[in-house]
Order: sequence, then C-alpha cells, then structure tokens
Amino acid sequence: MARRQKGRFIDGIVLLDKGTGISSNHALQRVKRFFNANKAGHTGALDPLATGMLPVCLGEATKFSQHLLDADKRYTVIAKLGQRTDTSDSDGEIVQEREINFTQEQLLQALNHFRGDTMQVPSMFSALKHQGQPLYKYAREGIEVPREARPITVFELNFLGLEGDELILDIHCSKGTYIRTIIDDLGEMLGCGAHVIMLRRTQVAEYPYEKMVTLAQLEALIESAIEQGVPASELLDPLLLPMDTAVANFTEINLPESMLYYVMQGQAVQASGLKPNELVRITIGETRKFVGIGSMNDDGQLAPKRLIVIRDENSATSAD
Repeated sequence: MARRQKGRFIDGIVLLDKGTGISSNHALQRVKRFFNANKAGHTGALDPLATGMLPVCLGEATKFSQHLLDADKRYTVIAKLGQRTDTSDSDGEIVQEREINFTQEQLLQALNHFRGDTMQVPSMFSALKHQGQPLYKYAREGIEVPREARPITVFELNFLGLEGDELILDIHCSKGTYIRTIIDDLGEMLGCGAHVIMLRRTQVAEYPYEKMVTLAQLEALIESAIEQGVPASELLDPLLLPMDTAVANFTEINLPESMLYYVMQGQAVQASGLKPNELVRITIGETRKFVGIGSMNDDGQLAPKRLIVIRDENSATSAD
C-alpha cells in the first residue's frame, strides 16, 4: 500500500528573512507548514543568533538546493571588541577581556589580511561533522577535535563604522566561510579580542534583498486569507520564486518540444553549446520551460543529471 502524501505538491523558493533566536530548521518547518508543502529544505543554515536571507526550497526545488549552498553570500556583522568568547559570538561565555588600543591604520591593515583567498580553520561551534557528529556537540562536551584549514575567498570586506567598542563590517564571501571565525581571528590580530553580537545575511547568490519575507508576514497573509474566505495558497503562492532561479547562473540549453520525451526518460540527446564538465540548465520549447540540469557525456551529447517531475491535473511524470 502506497504511503499517503502529506502536504500539497508546490514547487518554488521562498526567500525567508529569518529572525533571531530560532534555528534554521525550526524556521524551515514553519514555512513548510504555512505552505502545506509536501517537501522542503533550506540552503545553508544560519545560527539562532543570525538573521536574514534563508532561501527555502519547496517541492521539486529541493533538487537544486545544493547549488545555493555552494553560492556566494553577503553579511553585515557587528563585532564587540575587547571581549573574546568560547563560541566567538554573544551566545558563548566570555573567556578573556582586554583593552582596546589599536590605531585606525592598524585596523585597516588587519582587515586587509582577510581579503582574497585565504585558509580558515572552522570553529568548534560549527555544524561541520566529525565521525558523524556536528563539531558543536563535541564543543559543548569540552572536547577539542582537530580541524583542517579550508580554502575560502573574501571577495569584499568593507569597513562600515566603529562606534565605541562595536565594529561594523560588510563581508561578501564564498561558501564555507565562517564569519565568527573571521571576527575572532581579527580580534586576536588587533590584540583585544572580539566576538559577533549581530550577524545578518543580506544576500545569497543574486537573490534580491527586497523579496525577503518574515515568518510574521507569512502568518499575517494566512490570517488575511481566512478573513477573506480564500485558500491561504492564493496569497502565499505569489511569493514563490521559480525553482530554476537556484541555477540561474548556469548556461541555458533550449531544446525543441520533440526532445522532451527522451530527456524525461533520462536519455542523452544532441545539443549545441555544450562545454565539457559544465552543468547546464535545460529548458524546452518556445516557452523555455525548465525541466532540470545536465552536462555533456563522453559522446558529446547532453545527458540529464537532475530532472523535475512534470505534473498536470491528471498525472505526474517523474524523471530523475
């Protein structure tokens, strides 16, 4: 007996503006419930302390969430100088306090050290796993696990202000960059210590900041739908961004309608514009309907790699 599907088939991406004090998974589950979606996933966790852009993928969009995990991010961060904590943020315990006595020139020189390609040792209070367990679980038990430095890129590091003992920065960085670690390392370089007291993610890939919505706004729309006597989906679904925005930077390969059947069966087809080892976005026909992603195979053909489910009112055709 087939399992009954919980929730509705709804595909797209919600740009959630996550609030402080809740985990990314808790925020994800609330969005999933609001949209009554059968499947949902987020694209890069934010700590409970952090706020800002958390793209939530619903339905078939979850198949492409990895590409947003790999995308560049931008943050605004406020660091408190003079205090170092065991978690590198204000959720931790203060382990050292020192005077602040660096010059403006020393600060600017220190900031320059973090720009460009560098190696970063992840914090023990991170979600990276060691032997199947997140590092933060070891950290909470007082266990230190050896971590290898990983390559990161800081594309921009902009000084926004220094107000008393609070330093404000804007950071555009590659995936896998820990802002808390940058702040902790910066504090040590300046000789005074530092930790994060505010962190806001302002951008993921090329998604527009103004398209973000809060949980409170989603809840208000549901209440409004109840008052109007209409389904909540009527007010919520227009907020969804197309699922292919997760791979918007991929080269598009547009195929004629006659190839749709073969592609959806996972068969390789002839196509122009392919480059070796490059993932491409596959669209069909004049309407440029997105059906998935693929790449060139050894024969120079377009081989599907990840395909969506195409549904109509009477059937659901799966290809993956």
